Amino acid sequence: MLVGVIADDFTGASDIANTLAKGLPTQGGLRTAQFLGVPAADAPAGIEAGVVALKSRSIPATDAIDQSLAALRWLLGQGCEQIVFKYCSTFDSTAEGNIGPVAEALAVHLGVRGVVVCPAFPAAGRTVYHGHLFVHDRLLNESGLENHPLNPMTDPDIRRWLRRQAKEPVGFVAWETVRDGPGPTEHALKQAAATGKRLVIVDAVTDDDLVAIGRACAGVKLVTGGSGIALGLPGNFIDAGKVAGTSAIQVSVDGPEAILAGSCSGATRGQVDHHRERHPTLAIDVDAVMRGETTAEDLVSFVRGNEGKAPLIYSSASPDEVARLQGIHGREHVAQTLDALFADTARKLVSGGVRRLVVAGGETSGAVVSALDLGALAIGAEIDPGVPVLVAEGKGPIALALKSGNFGSRDFFDKALERLAGR
Repeated sequence: MLVGVIADDFTGASDIANTLAKGLPTQGGLRTAQFLGVPAADAPAGIEAGVVALKSRSIPATDAIDQSLAALRWLLGQGCEQIVFKYCSTFDSTAEGNIGPVAEALAVHLGVRGVVVCPAFPAAGRTVYHGHLFVHDRLLNESGLENHPLNPMTDPDIRRWLRRQAKEPVGFVAWETVRDGPGPTEHALKQAAATGKRLVIVDAVTDDDLVAIGRACAGVKLVTGGSGIALGLPGNFIDAGKVAGTSAIQVSVDGPEAILAGSCSGATRGQVDHHRERHPTLAIDVDAVMRGETTAEDLVSFVRGNEGKAPLIYSSASPDEVARLQGIHGREHVAQTLDALFADTARKLVSGGVRRLVVAGGETSGAVVSALDLGALAIGAEIDPGVPVLVAEGKGPIALALKSGNFGSRDFFDKALERLAGR
């Protein structure tokens, strides 16, 4: 294994696994597998990039550091030459969050400075310009992410945000340097390291910028960012003659299907509205769940009664409704209860024969795949930017799509079920 990724949630893990497997059109990518948590055994033979999916985005920093260092030790044990710490392209965290602490802990363990911090993912509308993070044409704090139920993003200046979390000085490389190519970018990173900067925010507004940053990181031990940061990494190993470059595997899994949506993002709510016009849907009554009146058996019965009709179960709600529920029941209690409900539902659905499963939301996806205990996932074709087909061969097989809340076109759910079936 050459590249090892530590991802702070499960949808983000599949996102960057997709980037590594796909590579650039002219070269291809790396043979990539996604692991659900830190594996107890070695990776399968022939894997060139391994992505360890953690559920650490919203947990205390000390716990996130422990989990991430455990993943790092396993990846280094597999022979990885380069480590990538992958977090959300909208930098989901709070002032007390763990992106900075985890990145610093990894850097200290590896003995490196001048480490790239770049959440940009232009294909999904996330860009960093003069240290400010944009979602399409809106600053991060005006994009709807300021209403995130767990990690409200209220400051678009990633330099300032990271300084609140980091112990050491934070550096910055502006777009004017990045656009000049890998050489100037590499020089700027080395200068930052020489002046004591452990972490360095780097601008990127196009895929070409990300490729340039990736090229500048050839041979470095640690890179951090959103999935886009991996665009230029496979080519470094291909150019060095260490791998030949491959294309994504083709997946075709038919059989009963279900869609579970726990994200409250604007994109997911739009996808739910679109799907509701064409297919059977069930809105979860969260108050009833909190009272113990709605159970996984109720949700499973709905899916079984609508087999073949692309049934969707969702807890997605407006910011006002989310605030109301959190005010009554408590933010963490609501999140944990819904995660447990989705996990139990998914477990029962798969044991009952569901073979195609689409999940929307990072926390929801983490709960679902942890409950299913699927082991390594192979990476298939891309459904929408940042969302690949995933397949677990050991139990069926089972094909999955794990969608970050804000990703995907309006018709994503229909499209995903078709791609999982190889159509």
